[in-house]
Amino acid sequence: MLRVGQGYDVHQLVQERPCIIGGVTLPFEWGLLGHSDADVLLHAVIDALLGAAGKGDIGHFFPDDDPAFKDADSRVLLRKVCQELTAADFKIGNIDATILAEKPKMQPYLAEMKKNLAYDCQIGIERVNVKATTSEKMGFVGRQEGIAAMAICLLEKNKM
Repeated sequence: MLRVGQGYDVHQLVQERPCIIGGVTLPFEWGLLGHSDADVLLHAVIDALLGAAGKGDIGHFFPDDDPAFKDADSRVLLRKVCQELTAADFKIGNIDATILAEKPKMQPYLAEMKKNLAYDCQIGIERVNVKATTSEKMGFVGRQEGIAAMAICLLEKNKM
């Protein structure tokens, strides 16, 4: 059985926070505000994976009012979700994700983000695609108030 999931996340840009996207700390004067490290890309991927498996969303597994997840590393959260999927006999077919940001420019970091996703999900890098776009200066992304990410994934259920 094949299952598709989609995820979306957005975080506000603020000063005095790191800008971590795809597990990469970007050299940028603004960072993302959130209870955890606010990694929009990994949060969108987590939601896509959980959605495809029918297991709710990131807030169900890692509530933003739980002090245990304060400043949590989203790569660790992604690994936990992938362990959950493996335990439920799911195999990741592929992940495709898009980052929406005016700044910073993502192109120099996309390969490392892709590598992080493949490693954390324990899948071949050829099964992961990460790209970025702007919103042509429109909306909250265009005004540089925040950064968003979207992801879609395909899961295969090993056993019925």
